[in-house]
Amino acid sequence: MNMKKHRKLIIFLTVIIVLTAGFFIYFAIGYHPDAKALAAMHSTDTVTVSEVETGWLFDGPSDTTAFIFYPGSKVDPESYAPLLSQIAAGGADVFLVKMPLRFALFDMDKAGDITGSYDYDSWFIGGHSLGGYAASAYAADHAGEFSGVILYASYITDDLPSGLPLLLLYGTEDGVLNMDKVMKSKEKAADCRIVEIRGGNHAQFGSYGRQRRDSDASISPEEQWDVTVRESLAFMGAGGAAGEVV
Repeated sequence: MNMKKHRKLIIFLTVIIVLTAGFFIYFAIGYHPDAKALAAMHSTDTVTVSEVETGWLFDGPSDTTAFIFYPGSKVDPESYAPLLSQIAAGGADVFLVKMPLRFALFDMDKAGDITGSYDYDSWFIGGHSLGGYAASAYAADHAGEFSGVILYASYITDDLPSGLPLLLLYGTEDGVLNMDKVMKSKEKAADCRIVEIRGGNHAQFGSYGRQRRDSDASISPEEQWDVTVRESLAFMGAGGAAGEVV
């Protein structure tokens, strides 16, 4: 091999190494569960938390209704434990999905592994931010398997079949979410309920601290979770709605 070809090979391999390293560094840096989230990963008198093949199951008093939840991009799934534990306690078991490299688009079909392995009368699917988008895309292609889609600080881009209702919640102080796409979700779902949480932001659907580009919330995480839990359970047929519809 002459020197010119040798240099080109070295440059090519260097570029590949840099790109590969950058890829893994990008996904390695993310958001991690705080003390509240880690505490909520433990079982209570009402909810049993167990590790399953697809992630974790928050098993509450219900044996008829289940909610499959896709985490947001680069967020450790355990960060959503405080919210999901409350939903499970209120009447809908929750499957918290663990995604490759914490990126739901890498395995959007993971819900199928869950619905094919467990027996519930009603299945709901959703998620936070990019995880919600991925969940809604899966639901659009498997509408007959679900009773509804629940999104937190997210939106849909694929039309949902008329028989598949959508619940979408967002905080007024969200500095990350594209609100134009949120409002366009109304046009893509025949049955759409959009709920505005006054004072809520993007990150407080989870429990992982401040998120880049997000605005400060003017309510506590507990207050944001309270509205989210009640709206979600009401949508799934287990509770009363609480937020402001827009």
